[in-house]
Amino acid sequence: MSKTQIHVPDVGSSDPVDIIEISVKVGDTISAEDTIIVLESDKATVEVPAPQGGKVAAISVKVGDRVKEGDALMELEAEEGENGGQGDEGVTASSSEPADSKDSKTEKNDAEQASNEKASPDDAPSGGKDDNARDENTEKQTGGSTETVKVPDLGDIDAAEIIEVNVSVGDELDEEQVIVVVESDKASLEIPSPKAGKVESVSVSVGDKVGTGDALITLVVAGGSASAEAEQAESDSDKGDDAEGVKNGEKETAGKKSEAPPQGRSVQKEASASPSRTQAVHNGGSPSKPVHAGPAVRKLARETGVDLSLVTATGPKERILKDDVHAYVKQRLEGAPQPAGGGLAVELPEIDFSQFGDIERVELNKLRKVSAQNLTRSWLTIPHVTQHDNADITDLEAFRKSQNKRLEREGVKLTMLAFLVTACARALKEYPRFNSSLENSGEALIEKGYINIGIAVDTPNGLVVPVIKNADKKGLKEIALEMGELAEKARNRKLTPADMKGGTFSISSLGGIGGTAFTPIVNWPEVAILGVSRSDMQPVWDGNQFQPRLMLPMSLSYDHRVIDGAAAARFTTYLSRLLTDMRQALL
Repeated sequence: MSKTQIHVPDVGSSDPVDIIEISVKVGDTISAEDTIIVLESDKATVEVPAPQGGKVAAISVKVGDRVKEGDALMELEAEEGENGGQGDEGVTASSSEPADSKDSKTEKNDAEQASNEKASPDDAPSGGKDDNARDENTEKQTGGSTETVKVPDLGDIDAAEIIEVNVSVGDELDEEQVIVVVESDKASLEIPSPKAGKVESVSVSVGDKVGTGDALITLVVAGGSASAEAEQAESDSDKGDDAEGVKNGEKETAGKKSEAPPQGRSVQKEASASPSRTQAVHNGGSPSKPVHAGPAVRKLARETGVDLSLVTATGPKERILKDDVHAYVKQRLEGAPQPAGGGLAVELPEIDFSQFGDIERVELNKLRKVSAQNLTRSWLTIPHVTQHDNADITDLEAFRKSQNKRLEREGVKLTMLAFLVTACARALKEYPRFNSSLENSGEALIEKGYINIGIAVDTPNGLVVPVIKNADKKGLKEIALEMGELAEKARNRKLTPADMKGGTFSISSLGGIGGTAFTPIVNWPEVAILGVSRSDMQPVWDGNQFQPRLMLPMSLSYDHRVIDGAAAARFTTYLSRLLTDMRQALL
């Protein structure tokens, strides 16, 4: 019987995550892929599955603990037969193997990458187990190739924190098996193995910060070629150069990077460091120079809405520090009129509510905390105006019900929200300013040639906004199916960062709950959002008599810096006409 230590996987964020549920207890016998714990980040919750079957020997955490990638969760006992008689080469972590044996393997692996030759016996401490490890390495070289699994493209995420490592040295992996989970300030991500093979070394641990291209594990893949080992040695050499640069505390200039861009962390950071061509420095409006700032500083800048190209750097070699961002925000607040009610500049007094009766303090989850920050930023920085209107959807509702009977056999259910997405996509093509974004400088609009509509989804953990990409190019049935899939993923905590970014316009529907009107908050950097309330029958004068008509209340909030009141009235009037007669959307 062997024991495996199960660690927190990579959930896609650099911040610690909360344990909100433990699904097993000591003594339980579990199967592979059974959920063992549930983690909660600032964007979503993630169910962590067991990498293999076995008996729970010990649990290292409890509900409410804050953990990060690589932290120990529990210990699992597995029978020898659990791995198909493979013994130490099975999926269990070789916890019985001494740490110095693992170190010797790592040292030999580094030597192989540098020289493309086998490590000599002098490269590791002598001993029976070390000799076995060297024999094992020799076997791997003759029977397969060694490949480095790296962090995939994380998009606009500067750096992510490893919160769970699901594999150990010696584990046999299947293709697409999750190896680590990373967490960013946006979401959690599971990183799968691109190939099947045996884990030779693990380059990261829980709590490490990684970026696109950073090495995660070394995998021995059967049937490989020597060329794969050469490619690995070359990429690891680049990674080593980058690590040396990070250790020295400074990066190369943008020009040097373009001459020989290495793989790994510095490429991601430098790429994100380059500001938009439309940004300008505060001293003259000329194109801004590359910005040098770490992930924590960039996260702070995103949270406060600060353009780093406008911040004066005081760190070594023009590196921007957190204090620089704080000083810039303070300068702007002191030099600009305060928002109504004081906004964030006013510190509210603490109140002891217990003096009035019994109280209970309930900690907000990360999703609600981050949502609160984003909503506050949008409310304080965007001058909101809300235009209210009604749409006659009597005929549309009758058509929807009749089509649902026909489409029931195909598993398609048309909701009023699907018609709203279709109508809004058509209206955004007619009035493209509602599909734009205002440049941070306030001097230009960014007009977008794509229409991506976000749908606000209410979940037990908070509000999320998955995005329907290219909504103007999709049919009604396709939109309805995609909306159903996204809503299901949201309820099951399966949304990825890609599902929630890129939106150009949002819809918030409270029609299934109630109300007659409300004021939705614009989802920055968008410039408008449509809120819809519950439809109801109203008497409408047709010129001769009152007729009962089903009316849908609409509330359009918009950024008054970009959109005038007359334009908003035209937009809602046009949208109302489309919903009254959807045939106009075909013209």
